[in-house]
Amino acid sequence: MPSLRVAVSDSVFPNLDPARELLSSIGAELDIAPASTPDAIVQIAADADALLVTYAKITAEMIHQLQRCRIISRFGIGVDNVDLAAASSAGIVVTKVPDYCIDEVSDHTLALLLAVGRKIALANAQVQRGRWEMPAVVPIHRLRGSVLGLVGFGRIPQLVAPKAKAFGLRVLAFDPYMPAEGFERAGVERVEFSQLLKDSDYVSIHTPLLPETRGLFNRDALKQMKPSAFLINTARGPIVDEEALAQALDAGELAGAALDVMPQEPPVNSPLIGRESVIITPHTSFYSEESLLELQRKAAEEVVAVLTGKPPRNPVNADVLESGKLKVESGK
Repeated sequence: MPSLRVAVSDSVFPNLDPARELLSSIGAELDIAPASTPDAIVQIAADADALLVTYAKITAEMIHQLQRCRIISRFGIGVDNVDLAAASSAGIVVTKVPDYCIDEVSDHTLALLLAVGRKIALANAQVQRGRWEMPAVVPIHRLRGSVLGLVGFGRIPQLVAPKAKAFGLRVLAFDPYMPAEGFERAGVERVEFSQLLKDSDYVSIHTPLLPETRGLFNRDALKQMKPSAFLINTARGPIVDEEALAQALDAGELAGAALDVMPQEPPVNSPLIGRESVIITPHTSFYSEESLLELQRKAAEEVVAVLTGKPPRNPVNADVLESGKLKVESGK
């Protein structure tokens, strides 16, 4: 039997030793693309048995050239950069790692909330400019008794909720896919989207990027928020219409925003850059040394499972497994 090959399109890791060690246990070799361009990826992945992906876009055209691939395993939670329909049609299962950084992202969400709520960045900027005074940060409102609205109530916001409650915030949540008992179990008030926008002092986004969530926070949605409210996004940049957000801030319809994700990363000519009322971090909410190790290990474990004939833990297109369309031998 020829040795198995696993291609890597791109990664954020200092090295891939943990994945390499796991894959070597089944005799699989790791090949890393010299660049994250479509041609470079296809060049090493065309005859690979599996593909590990971080941010590179894996299109239908690329997938059709993967002759032996049985699994595309994403180093991450979302899979909006992979053409799922094309993968399913080709008999390739796509997997994700939905639980590797839930502590980090929930912590980052609270950090952003505290930063905008207490105007930490603005206060620091004033001091650095030699201004030791309070008027620049007026007004600041007490956190206890404020309302946090969570848009989406999956793993991450379920960790955000108790952390926010520890500061005395009342927590609301909207998630049309979560059964009522999920909200009850967490002690969170279930509300409709419009009610959440109307009642919340802080609105935090935790939905995946889907056709129905792209541009969800448009001009109409933002107008429903309190003029004193803050918008927080640690999910996906395109969920927020950045032009609409800039207009809302200019019109005084919103107090500010704290964003870890942008529609274009890195942002180019964004109307949100350079504003004192906006805090932006460079998509780092997922990061800790521990989360990167966990991510690499879990993504590689999915590859090991599929290449040894076992079901993966977190398939996205599970229909491939259920319908028997999954390639059971390389090239077939």
